[in-house]
Amino acid sequence: MDLRKLKTLIDLVAESGIAEIEVTEGEDKVRIVKHAPTMVAAPAPAPAQTVLAGGAASPGPAAAAAPAAETAPEPAKGNVVKSPMVGTFYRSPSPGAKSFVEVGQAVKPGDTLCIIEAMKLLNEIEAEVAGEVKEILVENGQPVEYGQPLFVIG
Repeated sequence: MDLRKLKTLIDLVAESGIAEIEVTEGEDKVRIVKHAPTMVAAPAPAPAQTVLAGGAASPGPAAAAAPAAETAPEPAKGNVVKSPMVGTFYRSPSPGAKSFVEVGQAVKPGDTLCIIEAMKLLNEIEAEVAGEVKEILVENGQPVEYGQPLFVIG
């Protein structure tokens, strides 16, 4: 496939609403994937304070929300196993099969903890340390990001 055809395909994908295209021409095969633009969270503007008669300012809603943020549960202490890739998290080798690990189960280095499917490839994620599975932080079938915590092993 020549370079002009590739450039034309790339331009068509960039300008269109499609997310990806795969073209096979003889023995040549090209797959072009358009990634969605990443969203950057902008800081929310500070809420305005209400000034009462007499010059005293009443606290805005941010002051009431601060204690709620402090009550978030902390993950269990131990070694955190993080996702090495973006994909879909699976606790078992196939639907209906027994999960690789359960909370409270002892694991040793090399034991399979889960599978992450990425681009139609199944990648086994193994324990790097020995210990007990304290917490499973992801639900079966849930998409995961690179570096996202999956397990806590203590």
